[in-house]
Amino acid sequence: QLYAALGASLIQIKGHVPETGAAWTKALHCAERLDETDYQLRALWGLWSYRLSRGEHRAAQTLAERFSSLAANTADPADLLIGARLVGVSLHYLGEQTDARRHLERMLSHYVAPASRPHAIRFQYDQRVMARATLAWILWLQGFPDQAMHTATGDVEEARASDHALSLCYALAEAACPLALFVGDLATADCLVAMLLDRSAKHALSLAHACGRYLEGVLRIKRGDAVTGLQLLRTTVDELGETRFVLRYTAFLGAVVEGLSGAGQVAQGVVLIDEALARAERHEERWCVAELLRIKGELVLLEGAAKAAVAAEDHFRRALDWAHWQGALAWELRAATSLARLWHQQGRAAEARELLAPVYERFTEGFGTADLQAAKALLTGVG
Repeated sequence: QLYAALGASLIQIKGHVPETGAAWTKALHCAERLDETDYQLRALWGLWSYRLSRGEHRAAQTLAERFSSLAANTADPADLLIGARLVGVSLHYLGEQTDARRHLERMLSHYVAPASRPHAIRFQYDQRVMARATLAWILWLQGFPDQAMHTATGDVEEARASDHALSLCYALAEAACPLALFVGDLATADCLVAMLLDRSAKHALSLAHACGRYLEGVLRIKRGDAVTGLQLLRTTVDELGETRFVLRYTAFLGAVVEGLSGAGQVAQGVVLIDEALARAERHEERWCVAELLRIKGELVLLEGAAKAAVAAEDHFRRALDWAHWQGALAWELRAATSLARLWHQQGRAAEARELLAPVYERFTEGFGTADLQAAKALLTGVG
């Protein structure tokens, strides 16, 4: 009990540092020796969260499966559904969005938190809030931005109604704030980031507050204030790096690179992208590989080296392949837009339209979002 309490406290105070992992490992060993199932589950959840937040996604998936196997033998049916959530989240980061969505929707359809043993105490957060946050990301990736935002903002309201600060900050930092930035709704993003900063400061949640300041930096860059935005990002990246908290960090490299490019620091952007691609390869962090490759292509063009267009086209094509394989229509649209823009600049307007139009036409919603508006403008330009 004491080691589990230590691990849970360290997550919020120091983040996912080795000391946190050691506490959860000790808790698991003690619980196994005592044949204490409840604390085995708590410790496996803690270790899963530790590995996931350090970007070790295959190791996290293995722990999620161990949790599910143990939960299958408990008297509480909700435990098995929590296991389904852990597996679904792991699959999401590994890039297997269809299976991930299936696990999460099954959990949300059947999960009822037991009143006698509140899971917000056993596993720190409201489990439905956590599941909906990941589901919102999957919906965005699969090409449903309106549904994604509806799910994410509904998640925030559910967390606010429960008056549980940890769950609210999770809903904001994990889904609502990032997705508002991704769809280009900067006014909503501003309100949500302010809420995250306020609630995390009020409850002294240092990790959530650092995430809020990072998101504020991204927001500043998207509003054209690259200098202030980059200053915020540099400060918080160092802080988050010490906690080993890497979830979603790679998703915002586009905004970081945008800020660096605006400040004439393209070479630093290349270093960041290469590091992210290496990490994705090392830990099988496949969910955003397509976007990393697309950004690398854009940077190659900005560097303007010999045969830059050829190299950039190769990156864009690889991004398209990854996105198509994962069923990540959102990344596919971005990659298709980048490649179509390059072809248009080369006088290949017909090829640009032939590539981009079918991707754009697969969307059934979200036509007011930044990515779809950019694609539509390009299609108009190529005739």
